[in-house]
Amino acid sequence: MSAPPWARGARAAGYRILGPGLAYLLHTRPAEWPIMAAHTTLGYILAVGIDGVVNGEGRWSAGLGVLAWVVGLNGGTLAINSAFDRDEGDIAYLRDPPPPPAHLFVFGLGLMGAGLAVAFTLPVPFRVAYGICFLLSILYSVPPFRLKAVAGADWLINMWGFGTLTPFAGWATTGLPVDPARRLVLLAFCPLFAALYPLTQLYQMDEDRRRGDVTLALRLGLGRSLLVAAGCVAVAVGLLVAAGVRAGWRTHSADDLARWAGVLLIAAAWASVLGPWLARHAHLAAREHQQRMYLALAAWAVTDLTVALAWGT
Repeated sequence: MSAPPWARGARAAGYRILGPGLAYLLHTRPAEWPIMAAHTTLGYILAVGIDGVVNGEGRWSAGLGVLAWVVGLNGGTLAINSAFDRDEGDIAYLRDPPPPPAHLFVFGLGLMGAGLAVAFTLPVPFRVAYGICFLLSILYSVPPFRLKAVAGADWLINMWGFGTLTPFAGWATTGLPVDPARRLVLLAFCPLFAALYPLTQLYQMDEDRRRGDVTLALRLGLGRSLLVAAGCVAVAVGLLVAAGVRAGWRTHSADDLARWAGVLLIAAAWASVLGPWLARHAHLAAREHQQRMYLALAAWAVTDLTVALAWGT
């Protein structure tokens, strides 16, 4: 799918300003940064509460942590990924990717290293989470490991790295311990990203097959990928219900009823994406799978926002 005219115009302006250097920036996929920043910040909100955010509690540490995690770790990881994938078609958060520049791997590794340097100014739990994900990123993208091409290994790395460790990193910037209820909330994002991950691969199956990557989606096929995603969403919602019970939510309180309604909203948002997708998957073109992947990202955004309101107040 080609980029819309406004995006092509913005890219042309970027090349006039940055020259060939724009290709390096594009391969860090800035379009994903707001999503990653929101998911990281969610952990900070859960730790200090919305009132704490408004009052600026731990704001500077959180800001540094989000910058290191989003631009350094995630941006660097995606640049390294592009350096070895050499995609020609659309990839997640980047349409019409430019050819990977010659030093993209070194650039990505440098971004990750810069983020690691920032991590050492933050509490120890953040450093540990960053170090774990740094290692996982190398194992995921770089030959001879390249676990992204191993069905199942790619899934495990992403469900823990993006799903749970990313919001935990936001929490870890505060240095506060994680209470039992919110520990379940952070854990719920593991199966939730296990649901999202194969959905991001469905429209790339032909290109992955051509490159020889045996991704989870290729191993499962379209229908089973969607069924696995639906099952993982059910597990995630179950963990959120358990977190509500652990937090002491009741049914005779208006505030708690609103929180329970939020969990129902999360379930409904995912069902509204996956239900029609499952029903029509055999008749959809790659472009339509890509469009539905972005609807799944919208359901993810609804989840992040609802969780912040339910457990952050």
